[in-house]
Amino acid sequence: MRTFGGFKSGDKNFYGEVRGSEVHILATPYWTSVESTGEVRKLTDLVVDLPVAPSKLLAVGLNYADHIAEMKRTPLGTPLIWFKAPSSLLPSEGVIEIAFPEHQTDYETELGIVIGRVAKNVSVEQANDFIFGYTIGLDISDRDLQKSEKQFGRCKSFDTYTPVGPFVYADVDVRDVSIELRQNGEMRQSARTSQMIYPPAEVVSFASQSLTLLPGDVILTGTPSGVGPIRAGDQLEARIANWPVLRNRAAAR
Repeated sequence: MRTFGGFKSGDKNFYGEVRGSEVHILATPYWTSVESTGEVRKLTDLVVDLPVAPSKLLAVGLNYADHIAEMKRTPLGTPLIWFKAPSSLLPSEGVIEIAFPEHQTDYETELGIVIGRVAKNVSVEQANDFIFGYTIGLDISDRDLQKSEKQFGRCKSFDTYTPVGPFVYADVDVRDVSIELRQNGEMRQSARTSQMIYPPAEVVSFASQSLTLLPGDVILTGTPSGVGPIRAGDQLEARIANWPVLRNRAAAR
């Protein structure tokens, strides 16, 4: 497994490859070229920032049968996709600012795909060749707005409503790994990625039939059952496999 991320040091932002306790600084974003500048920094000396900067942020809904049941929905027969605003992205340790505290606002833990090559009309068999790697994501959702509006873009796109990270992982097998969410230390979601109705290759192929996926684009692949509301002061910890935990705190805006 190779690990990549976004970092800050003073007023400088850059991408790097994490190797143990070191970060090898890259000349360009990793999804365009993994070319080292030769500079090496200690991870502990850097601020871990957003590991992605997508031109498009897509989300997939109703991709776990148990979540379909808890939401009282019916399978569609194809992936359900929509756009989330890239401005909703939030790094690990960032604060989720609940836009309407009086609304029901839920967490949803998801496996995120990071695209590595231009993908248009790719087959399921080819799709894995267009994936750079994977990350952990949270799709924060205002249920009051979701129920009152036909489109999901607004209810899921408030600033800070898409925590991602802390890193992106390449050369990993995500066909059957654990996906979990703890809220204030209590397990709320626990499933396996093998329970997806549409695995990553099918999601990428399906999306690429409608639009061109560009390097760096991110697709969230849907959440398992156990979604629930967040409130100011909550601590959320999302984990996939044995990857570093995505941690975020919730607060009222």
